[in-house]
Amino acid sequence: MIHTRICDLLGIRHPIVLGGMGTATSPKLVAAVSNAGGFGTLGTSTLRGEQIAAAARAIREATDRPFGINHLLFRMNDDDYAQTLRARPNAVAFAWARKEQDLRSCFDRAHDAGAKVMYMVSTVAEASRAAAAGADIIIAQGSEGGGHVGWIATMVIVPMVVSAVSPAPVLAAGGIADGRGLAAALALGADGVLLGTRFLATPEAPLHANFKQAIVDSDGHDTVLTEIHDIASGQVWPGAMARVQRNAVIERWTGREWALRENLAEVSRALGEARRSGDVNNTTLLFGQDAGLIDSVKPAAEIVETMLAQAEEVIRGRLAPSVRA
Repeated sequence: MIHTRICDLLGIRHPIVLGGMGTATSPKLVAAVSNAGGFGTLGTSTLRGEQIAAAARAIREATDRPFGINHLLFRMNDDDYAQTLRARPNAVAFAWARKEQDLRSCFDRAHDAGAKVMYMVSTVAEASRAAAAGADIIIAQGSEGGGHVGWIATMVIVPMVVSAVSPAPVLAAGGIADGRGLAAALALGADGVLLGTRFLATPEAPLHANFKQAIVDSDGHDTVLTEIHDIASGQVWPGAMARVQRNAVIERWTGREWALRENLAEVSRALGEARRSGDVNNTTLLFGQDAGLIDSVKPAAEIVETMLAQAEEVIRGRLAPSVRA
């Protein structure tokens, strides 16, 4: 059994955390990961006020295990945060703050409500800033991950962050989809992993079946870092690019971002219709390079169980015998 400081901090059996991926998470998925012994995290990018409270109630109806609620700091408002704190999650996760935002006061409010604080970073400077502000857990995310990421690969950013924020525990994120990734993260100094793309290809994920199949069909080479998704959605993320599948809509607008801005209303409407209908070629699909490691849609509990077994086999069967007296 793999047990780390993350397990003790979050009150979980296994050091595997669901990323709070906005509309790609749901109470059902959060509860499934928590029930499996991991830590489920609810994304709130499209939830407001009472919707956050209702989602937290739905999670508690489905599990008595610990869970978290995630906020994007650059767009979080006080009412949404207050609803989150009233819901009493075991942890509040944050990411993508603006440079001028006061992290300490935000983190202090979470601590006062009895919650741990997790903060996702893509740079060492941001990791040090969050640790100094009182974050309990730092999530070091590499550029292999899906959705909004920075520019440094997981293999590099994780040990850099581990060194910068020690003794604070670190979760590794980006490009991790199986037990080999978990074992590698532990070897890099992390105390666990945060998964996004792997948990998207589950029955519990609130995505169209065609999108899940697109992840299964991907060879991992068909993603690209781009601003097209954010331009089309009318958002500017501080310091981030979006990793998406390179499909027809990305090919159509790459190098023509000026034209996308000119036709923004029309394009955004078309992308929304394609997303609702499951048209994988004509909307933006956010997933990571680790899609190349995913060959089927599996229940969240099976993913957790298989990942742990594989990681233990790597550690005991491959790594331990390599150490000679």
